[in-house]
This record gives sequence, structure tokens and C-alpha cells, in this order.
Amino acid sequence: MKRSEINEILRRADGFIAEMGFKLPPFAHFAPEKWRTLGAEWDEVRDNMLGWDVTDYGQGRFGEIGLTLFTIRNGSLTDARYTKKYAEKLLISEENQVCPMHFHFSKTEDIINRGGGNLLMELWNSTPDGEKSSDAFTVSFDGERRTVSGGDTVRLEPGQSVTLEPGVYHDFWAEPGTGRVLVGEVSSVNDDNVDNRFYEPQGRFPTIEEDEEPLYLLCNEYGKYGN
Repeated sequence: MKRSEINEILRRADGFIAEMGFKLPPFAHFAPEKWRTLGAEWDEVRDNMLGWDVTDYGQGRFGEIGLTLFTIRNGSLTDARYTKKYAEKLLISEENQVCPMHFHFSKTEDIINRGGGNLLMELWNSTPDGEKSSDAFTVSFDGERRTVSGGDTVRLEPGQSVTLEPGVYHDFWAEPGTGRVLVGEVSSVNDDNVDNRFYEPQGRFPTIEEDEEPLYLLCNEYGKYGN
């Protein structure tokens, strides 16, 4: 992805989040050069990969396969300095833009439609060897236990949510004709380096062509601007 493309995605995302009435923490808008001046007191942000995340999953087709995220808070699975047992993210899903099929080995998460259009999700349970299972299984939707079959597509309208246990395959996209969706994620600790199992191999972070200066740093870029 070109840096100019990422910058424009961030501008649109920032505007959409504000339009939905959600306020981001101050570090969301720190300029890259500001990170050079910040010391160890900001290591929780750096080490736990808080902040902006734009990915095309290595496919080079962001409009079709991609996601924009902002991690607000997170703990660590490996670093005892960070005692949070939970994480919170915002995600922006565009119409027909798929977040690829995946599950998490340890993370339990609530996926919440915070506003905008409708969110569609395809759900499968997984087998011990990581394949999709067509067997029916039980999923909690806003506290209501429902039985779904492998491959069912469910719809979350604004305000609705689903709880996904470890091992539940899912992909999602904004329903065509309803508009982009502001998605909330409340979960146990998130670690994108070790806890994701994509059904088909995917990259996680984009390869960036630096055609202009970054508007904001992405969550995997703080090391380039360390103090």
C-alpha cells in the first residue's frame, strides 16, 4: 500500500469515528515526530500495539480484503508489567470489504455493531486440526444463546453483538447498501503476532511504499520513532 493511501484511509476513519460520536484517546493524533520525544512512560502504547492499524492482509486489494482498526487498550500475554486482562478495539468495515476467515487460539471477543450499516458475519466451528466444521454449535447474541450451523451468515444491526469463543472461524463485511460499519471489539488480551489462525494464509501488516510522510504511525511502526 502507498503511504498516501494509508493517510487518506486514516483521515476518513478519523472523521467517521467522530461522526459516530466516539472520542479517541489523545495519542490517536500524535504526530510521528512527537513519538521521538516521548519516553518510557508511553511504553504501554508501544509494547501492546495500541493505536492505528490499516491492513490489506498482504493482498494489495484493500477495498476488497482489508480492515481499519484502532486499539484503545490492551494487556499482554507475556509481559508481567501489563496487568490488563482485556482489550478494546474499534474496527471500520466497508461495504463488501471482507476481513478474512480466521479464529483465535485464546481470545474470546464480543463483536459489536456500534453504528452505521449492518454487519454480516459467516461463522463456522473448527475441528481439532483447524478445518471448518459444518456441525451446529451455540453462540451468544447479546446474551441470547442461539444454535447456528457451520457456514451460516448472521446479521448484526446497530447495537447488536455476538460473542465469539476461541476456535470459532469468522469473517465479516458491511452489508451492501447499508453503509460502512463502526465495529466495537471487547475481548480478552489481543496478540496479533501469535493468536490468529487464518483459514487461508494471509499477511497481517501491509508493505508500505513511502510516497509521502505518515499522518499517524501505525501500531507496528513505533520502533522506527523510538526515543
